[in-house]
Amino acid sequence: MPEQGIRLIVGLGNPGPTYEATRHNVGFWFVDVVAARHDGQFRAEAKFHGSLCRLLFGGRDIRLLKPATFMNRSGQSVGALARYQGIPPQAILVAHDELDLPVGTARLKLGGGHAGHNGLRDIIQVLGSADFWRLRIGIDHPGNREQVVSYVLGRPSRDDEKRILTALDDAELCLPELIIGEFQRAMNRLHSCR
Repeated sequence: MPEQGIRLIVGLGNPGPTYEATRHNVGFWFVDVVAARHDGQFRAEAKFHGSLCRLLFGGRDIRLLKPATFMNRSGQSVGALARYQGIPPQAILVAHDELDLPVGTARLKLGGGHAGHNGLRDIIQVLGSADFWRLRIGIDHPGNREQVVSYVLGRPSRDDEKRILTALDDAELCLPELIIGEFQRAMNRLHSCR
């Protein structure tokens, strides 16, 4: 029997125009790319504390979510939707910025810690599980821990932005496998991109 595929794709970011173009919002960028490619529209959903887009993908009902809470309260939104839809952690993909990967790299991973990422920390706490999939979108590290906050809340250079968008395109091409639960194939495809 094939593994259950992804039913919910969460993009992490902070709401509002101030944060829109920042490195910390690359998770939002990813779900925006997916929605645009599949003619989806996000609509504010107060009961899920975020904006929701529903897509039919290869005959499967998929939801994209952008929490409207700030990053450190992302779990409130993810937990509300997952409970309402009966979606287990293993069927959730969370797209987020990753300091430990070079710009232009995207990697898939199941489970693990939060590595100091406040959005992941809150989701793990609210779901009571770390066993969800992550799409780790490389933004590189500023090289000094003291600079991390201003770095993630800053805008990437034009060149870095292009490289991030290319990585998001590569990741979007893996969705057919992710949605039917062919995780290893999706990882092989994405991890061979760069």
